[in-house]
Amino acid sequence: MSRIGKKPVPVAKGVEVRLDEAVLHVKGPKGELSLDVNPEMAVAIEDGEITVTRPSDSQKHKALHGLTRSLIANMVEGVTEGFTRQLEIVGVGYRAEKKGPGLTLHLGYSHTIEYPAPEGIELETPSQTKIVVKGTDKQKVGQVAAEIRGFRPPEPYKGKGVRYAGEQIRRKAGKTAGS
Repeated sequence: MSRIGKKPVPVAKGVEVRLDEAVLHVKGPKGELSLDVNPEMAVAIEDGEITVTRPSDSQKHKALHGLTRSLIANMVEGVTEGFTRQLEIVGVGYRAEKKGPGLTLHLGYSHTIEYPAPEGIELETPSQTKIVVKGTDKQKVGQVAAEIRGFRPPEPYKGKGVRYAGEQIRRKAGKTAGS
């Protein structure tokens, strides 16, 4: 058995889970998410827990088993607590400001970058050099954070750019003066 796949997913209080054919719906205080479950995986909801079982021990079924369980666990966590990803902006004159539901980014280019927030994602700027991405869908939160980071990834010489909070940037030595 898969170590991850065989663990049941506990359903928190205030979370409503229902299975319609091959679609799992999870509704909680922060929102509602749905997942198209692979028809080969069997999902059961009993006694406040969701269990996933697989039909055989083939490599494909083992992989799907753990994946399905992880996706369901992330959905339950997302509708109860939500997910956040923090970004830091490093560089002279680099800054971000909230404008409506989206962001305006000044990242050293000759133009500003307008980034509209996708549906289900909340963007915050506690300071000019910090961005917080919040949402219920873990994959969407990570994707939005990666897109914002992609506008100006950190460079290895001075470390300027947009980075994840706590991300270590491997620095390179610059050119040395000739003798």
